[in-house]
Amino acid sequence: MTTQRRLVLASASPARLSLLRQAGLAPEVVVSRVDESAVRAPRVAEQVALLAAAKAAEVAKNEKDALVIGADSLLEFSGKPLGKPADAAEARERWRRMSGHSGILHTGQALFDVQDGSVVSRDIAVASTVVYFASPTPQELEAYLATGEPLAVAGAFTLDGLGSPFVRRVEGDPAAVVGLSLTLLRTQLSKRGLAITDLWRR
Repeated sequence: MTTQRRLVLASASPARLSLLRQAGLAPEVVVSRVDESAVRAPRVAEQVALLAAAKAAEVAKNEKDALVIGADSLLEFSGKPLGKPADAAEARERWRRMSGHSGILHTGQALFDVQDGSVVSRDIAVASTVVYFASPTPQELEAYLATGEPLAVAGAFTLDGLGSPFVRRVEGDPAAVVGLSLTLLRTQLSKRGLAITDLWRR
C-alpha cells in the first residue's frame, strides 16, 4: 500500500536526490535559501543539525501538506568543521592533511511534517560516520582536483563518485556520507506512523 503524501527535499544536492530515488521515493526538490554562513554551533554535529532544521523550516513555511526533508553535511577533521573548499588550492591542502588519516562525516537530517499549512512535528537527528582516507599520489590528487568534484562537496571528497578510490573504508552509515541517511529517514517516518515502503513510488 502507498500513502499519498508529498515528499519534498529541501536541498539542491543531486546525490541526496539520487539516494531517495534509488530507495524508491519520488521527492520534489525545493531548494532552501538559508544563509549557511550565519549558522554556528560549538560542536560540528550540532551545527549540521541546526542547518538541516533551518533548511527544512525555510521550505516548510511555504508548504500546505508535505513531508519536508532538510539535510546538511560537514566533515570534522582535527576537531574542526570542513565544508566545501573555496578553491582548488584549499582542496589540495585539505587532502594533504587528510591523506592516511580519518575524519568524522556528520550529516544532520530534519523531517518536518506539514499538514494544513502548519508544521505538526519536527524530527531532527545526526548520523556520524568515521571516514578513513587513502593516500593518493600527487598525480592522482591533481587529476582529482582537475575534475572539480572536490570543490562541490563537504570535506572535498565523495563516496559515490570520482573520490571513492581514495576512501579506504567507513565505520557507520555509508549513505549518510553520500548525503542522507536512509535508515535514519526510515526511523523518522516510523515516528509519524509511516513505513518507508508506504512512500514507494515504483
